Amino acid sequence: MLDYSSRTASPPIPMDSLSEVLQDFRLSGVNYGRCELRHPWSLAFPQQQLLRFHFVSHGPCWLHTHAQGWQELRDGDLVLLPQGTTHRLASAPDVVGHSLDACRVTDLGSNVCEVVQDGAGATSTLFCGSMELGAHALNPLIALMPPIIKGCDVAGNDPIVGPLLAAMTAEAAQPQMGSATVLTRMADLLAARLIRCWVNCTGTSTSGWLAAIRDPHIGRALAAMHRDPGHNWTLVALAAVAGQSRSVFAERFSAILGEGPARYLARLRMQHARELLGQGGMSVAEVASRLGYDSEASFARAFKRITSVSPGVVRRTNPGRMDMDFGS
Repeated sequence: MLDYSSRTASPPIPMDSLSEVLQDFRLSGVNYGRCELRHPWSLAFPQQQLLRFHFVSHGPCWLHTHAQGWQELRDGDLVLLPQGTTHRLASAPDVVGHSLDACRVTDLGSNVCEVVQDGAGATSTLFCGSMELGAHALNPLIALMPPIIKGCDVAGNDPIVGPLLAAMTAEAAQPQMGSATVLTRMADLLAARLIRCWVNCTGTSTSGWLAAIRDPHIGRALAAMHRDPGHNWTLVALAAVAGQSRSVFAERFSAILGEGPARYLARLRMQHARELLGQGGMSVAEVASRLGYDSEASFARAFKRITSVSPGVVRRTNPGRMDMDFGS
């Protein structure tokens, strides 16, 4: 599993492995919508493989998820849904249906649109968006996060969140030339800080990915694998990075993560391969070479064994970049 041909040498590993992984945190805007909606309104957001966020400049606004039911969002509230969980926004819990068909959707450029629903009821002003991670190394972290993170819940632990929320409120309330661009930049920064704050505030545990990346030995090996999954990572090489003997490293790795280094690295490579294939710019052979496989055939066998589908199928059917979906 770990005997791929040698490639380039890996760069030095810093001691703080969690900080190294987080420094690769990049959000790229996929789509944003500035919404002016008059009561009654309701919008459904289906499950998607992107982070979602909603910022309420002015209510009324309620959020519904299957797990937590209805929650009222107040002026200046921001919610982040790291896994793109299915949810609904509405001007009141008793509003049913889907209002998008009654809205005017105008493209403002730079992946920003304006969504307007006319009427006589109270006006809600929202800024909603979908984002994708710019680093596959962070996917295990996102998978551990709760379905919803509220900005107001973490603002006390990050002195920047409060002023950023206030600035977004002012920008959304009085849109001017370039407001859409300003809002998207602030939204990117807010999402990044909310996720970092959640990581910093999460209690320590003895198992799982966060425990592993924080371990002074295992964390260094994890960071190295995530930085360059196509490198020739033998068990001996990983143990050397961790500063442990081969047997101690393998035993400790399995105890924290519940699987051995070979299995973890194989899954990491296939996760990265799926992303590269979905982008549509690389052939299967190019992806195989990038991830350290000597042949396209050996890569294809490993990919199908782990994902249950062939790389060719993923390349042909994966939609690649996804836009924000308001539902149908």
